[in-house]
Amino acid sequence: MTALLFLIPIALLLGGAGLCAFLWSVRTGQFEDLDGAATRILYDDERPLPPSAAPRV
Repeated sequence: MTALLFLIPIALLLGGAGLCAFLWSVRTGQFEDLDGAATRILYDDERPLPPSAAPRV
């Protein structure tokens, strides 16, 4: 029973921190362009990687 005295405030603090992080991300515009990241991977890079940075097979 005494464990609940510690776990309930910790759970409320973590939930409040998550809510604050979510509201901060909404206010700073993190969710404005939902389709941009999904289609950005389909586009080629403007210039190729240098030979030293290319992955080796």
